[in-house]
Formats: sequence, C-alpha cells, structure tokens
Amino acid sequence: MTHPAAPAAVRPPVRILVCDDHVVVRAGLLALLDSAPGIEVAGEAGTGEEALALAARLTPDVVLMDLQLGAGIDGAETTRRLTTAPGPRPHVLVLTTYDTDADITRAIEAGATGYLLKAERPEELFAAIHAAAQGRTALSAPVAGRVMANMRSPRPSLTDRERDILAQLALGLGNREIARALFISEATVKTHLRRIYDKLGVDTRAGAVAVAKEQRLLP
Repeated sequence: MTHPAAPAAVRPPVRILVCDDHVVVRAGLLALLDSAPGIEVAGEAGTGEEALALAARLTPDVVLMDLQLGAGIDGAETTRRLTTAPGPRPHVLVLTTYDTDADITRAIEAGATGYLLKAERPEELFAAIHAAAQGRTALSAPVAGRVMANMRSPRPSLTDRERDILAQLALGLGNREIARALFISEATVKTHLRRIYDKLGVDTRAGAVAVAKEQRLLP
C-alpha cells in the first residue's frame, strides 16, 4: 500500500522593514514588495531612529535601508546599531542611489549584508532580499566591481580627522580657516596635512585634492 507523499514544508515569508526618508519612494517600494512572492512587509520607517524602534518591536528578518535619511542618524549608523543591538538582529540590505567607495565602505563596515542600487530591476531586489534573509551577500554589479577593484589596489587608509581636513582642502580653505572650522589649532592642521601628503604620495594641497578625487576618498 502506498502512502501519499508528505507535503513539502512551506517556508515562512521574509519579514521586512523598509527605511527610507522619501515618502513617495517608500510608498513605491511598499507597493512593489506587496507583489513579491515570499516577502511580507512588517513595517516602514522614515528615520534611522524610527527604524531602530520598530526593528526592536517587530523583529524583522531584513531591514531595507537607505543611506541618506535627512535629519538624525544616517543609514550607515542605523545599520551599525541594528547589527550590534542585543537580542534578535535583522540582516540589513542597503538600497540607495549612492555608489561612491566611501558610502560602500561605510555601509559594509557597519555590518550591511548587501548593497543594492535603486536602479536594479525588481526581480534583482526580491532575490537580494531572500539572499540577505539567509545571511548571504548581495551586491549590485557596479558595487561588486568597486569592491573587487579596491581589494586589488586598496585605497590609502585615512583617519576620520584626516578625511575632515581633506574635505576642507577640497573647498579651497587655508590652514587658518580649516582650524577655525574644525575647532583645532593651525599646528594640528599642519601635522595632519603632513600625514595626508605622506599617505597620498603628494607634496601639495592641489595634489592631495586631485588624488583624493581620483581615489574617491571624498564624500
């Protein structure tokens, strides 16, 4: 006597929290995700602070995170807090229009499982969400290319303060103006400049700015 085969276990849907500060973009994402197989929208947030509060209450599997969130903490800092919080931690999938090396590095270092650009096709987004829910990395092709390029020829490692000074240099500010803007002494500015020049292999302010732009070290 043959017995009917047991029905295959149905995998529960991936519960997702959407965090984006643009109301229209968020509404579009929610409408898109409502049509996605195996995905259930658990909630939506317009700020990093709101995302943290909702994630603690709703315990989603994945948080779909924009990087620029207006006032308050940004997407990278929100990601860091989500992935280091006590208790159940969601996987974070960054979905953004920004693809600079600095943005990608900050997000990955903050603990993001994946990094997608908003230009991706819906099917790619759905696949990335399912991958992220399982802890697998999902990267847009241009992002993966940048990551590989940086691994082959790593960029100089600058401290946060050196990056601040480099950004002021790019604005054309002199040492006194930089010191005033960053609330440090001119002597400290000069010390940081020497270190920046050494790391970038240059000996002029213009050279430092040129290399920084070429290697995408500026925000």
